[in-house]
Amino acid sequence: MSENTNSHAPHRVTVEVGGRPLILESGKIARQANGAIVARYGDTVVLTTACMATTVNDRDFLPLTVDYRENTYSAGKIPGGFFKREGRPSEKEILTSRLIDRPLRPLFPEAWRNETQIVSMVLSADSDNDPDVIAVTGASAACYASDLPFEKPIACVRVGLLDGQLVANPTVAEQKKSLLNIVVAGTEEAIVMVESGALEVSEEAVVDALEFGHAQVKKIVAAIKELHAQLKPKKVVVGPLPFDEAIYKDLQKKYGNRLHDALNTEKHPKKESYHLIDALKDEILAAIPEEPKKEMDEKRTLTARAFERLRENIFRDDVLNARRRPDGRAFDQIRQITCEVGLLPRVHGSALFTRGETQALATLTLGTKEDMQRLDLLFEQDQFKRFMLHYNFPPFSVGEVKFLRGPGRREIGHGALAERALLNLLPAEADFPYAMRLVSDILESNGSSSMATVCGGSLALMDAGVPIKASCAGIAMGLVVGDDHKYSILTDIAGAEDHYGDMDFKVAGTR
Repeated sequence: MSENTNSHAPHRVTVEVGGRPLILESGKIARQANGAIVARYGDTVVLTTACMATTVNDRDFLPLTVDYRENTYSAGKIPGGFFKREGRPSEKEILTSRLIDRPLRPLFPEAWRNETQIVSMVLSADSDNDPDVIAVTGASAACYASDLPFEKPIACVRVGLLDGQLVANPTVAEQKKSLLNIVVAGTEEAIVMVESGALEVSEEAVVDALEFGHAQVKKIVAAIKELHAQLKPKKVVVGPLPFDEAIYKDLQKKYGNRLHDALNTEKHPKKESYHLIDALKDEILAAIPEEPKKEMDEKRTLTARAFERLRENIFRDDVLNARRRPDGRAFDQIRQITCEVGLLPRVHGSALFTRGETQALATLTLGTKEDMQRLDLLFEQDQFKRFMLHYNFPPFSVGEVKFLRGPGRREIGHGALAERALLNLLPAEADFPYAMRLVSDILESNGSSSMATVCGGSLALMDAGVPIKASCAGIAMGLVVGDDHKYSILTDIAGAEDHYGDMDFKVAGTR
């Protein structure tokens, strides 16, 4: 590994975003980290560091950890509670950690297996500029300005719609009045991630906001590249994953037809399909001769990797060339849907929503103002949340055996996503002064359980008598891109299409 190249002399770049300067600085603090960026926007200051382990992990995925923390001193506050110090991450901190992770993870090399950690700390916070998008940009700059093998920087902006005008990085107060709140992250060439909430704006307005946001992203990426040119970091060189083409061709010849049949979920339900695939893989690995252990382990690793590549290529070839989905549906066809409401006798509202092999049980409980959740926010005091959506993903939903623990980051993220879809359809508090807790228990899962939560949640709200402005539905759209700009858009993607496809775009809305 090359040594950290941050010099002791600070380097700084400035770019204007939304009429205010965004300043990125490196080389002044946190110099032991592989990369460290202090991002300042107004009086909001965020330190983001990127560090990597020097040893290679043997796990077959990118071991990336992202932690975002809002220090209360940044807003001139002392933490509550008996211990008077920051405790476990808040929901906002977890959601922002995920916001940072999503656009960065795909841009690391496929073969990168070193433990990598990004830590983002809010050092100063004004009441105008939300630190979340600043942290995403800071994380990208920290990785790009370091020796980590991160070769394509991204940037992130929030776009609002105020009085018919698109606004870059609207203030916290402006966000409350905006018809649209969309976070856009991307490279110079393309958008990588979108997260949004809106008041039933038109599709044209959303497209305009994406184009506007990407234009701002390009400006910030240019500034990050300018900082990179000043620092001149020596990047770690990562070669491709070891791959044996001869093993791949042998598997394709001997087992390609059997694997293709096992992947056919029109013929085999998900659980049976996975069982057939695992059994075939075990059969192939068991046939490897017991050579000296080192050689045998290496061949097993190469064979398992070739098997996964063959599995992916069969899926992509079917979709792009044979124009066939694994379950035989047309590209714009939705899986069979069944809905049932009022199925639980003692709850205020209940609904069972089933789409294919994905099933959500949504329950709605009404309460008084005393049941509202008190929020300890960095900017605002004594804020209460009257609508809470909690998403649970028990292991039996995918036929697994695991310990039941508290909600993980994924469950919190999926719950927040569905909550955002339903929030703007609730009646005004003056008209409906009740606390509402919506719980979605995923009972089966084969893709798009968060969007099943939106559908089931809308039904449960209506079953409980909540006068929502309109019913709401959600769906996950997929994209598979091949050579020569060939692509296929998939409606209502299932598990394999999510895993091997190139995009998972969840959309919720009204009619």
